[in-house]
Amino acid sequence: MAKTAIITGGARGIGRGCALELARRGFDIALVDLLRPEMERTAGEIRALGRRALALEADVTRHARAQEVTAAVTSEWGGIDFLLNNAGRAMPKGILEISEAEFDQTVAVNLKSCFNYIQAVAPAMQAAGGGRIVSMSSLNAFTGGVTSAVSKFAYAAAKAGILGMTRALAKELGPTIAINAICPGVIKTELTAPLIEAREAELARGIALQRMGGPEDVAQIVAFLATAEPLFITGQEFVVDGFQWVI
Repeated sequence: MAKTAIITGGARGIGRGCALELARRGFDIALVDLLRPEMERTAGEIRALGRRALALEADVTRHARAQEVTAAVTSEWGGIDFLLNNAGRAMPKGILEISEAEFDQTVAVNLKSCFNYIQAVAPAMQAAGGGRIVSMSSLNAFTGGVTSAVSKFAYAAAKAGILGMTRALAKELGPTIAINAICPGVIKTELTAPLIEAREAELARGIALQRMGGPEDVAQIVAFLATAEPLFITGQEFVVDGFQWVI
């Protein structure tokens, strides 16, 4: 029987890479994003792999919409086995230039969205006997908004909040739901490529594996946490950065 997954921010980049890898491993995928054309293209790629796909347009900061998305997926497919909280927003402004509204929006997209979707899917997972959740944090949760980072302190604060939420919810949702976080380093996507390419050689010299990461690198860890049997891992963060020491 096919398993089902919800992926927020699934239209492109890391979300798309994870969606396609999970589809290859037998998951039907519900994509959640505001980028309708990109989301429809990714849904088409999932269907080309022989899996079912839903493209659900949604602002992940809206709590009520998360409930609606969850209800739509459970109505269509009967349940939810896996949730990937991948939606995020960059914020390059520092403490002296960011507005209150920009700070609030950064926290809402990166952190509150995780609360919205975890609270929405947890009852269905518990009723079905269990499930798995992964939330996308960042290497910035440990390093802060450093020189080469696309984003500064507000993003780092929100991504660090995901780690605290993950640890706390591992205790609350266990033993039936396993929840973990992933902290990517420099990942080259459609969004970050213009910034990375200007200094890619310099950045690669500060990474032990001497290259930028791609969505497929993150997708392998996501797929492991979604599919490994048995899984004796919860409340943990996984750094996917090729061992990056110059940041």
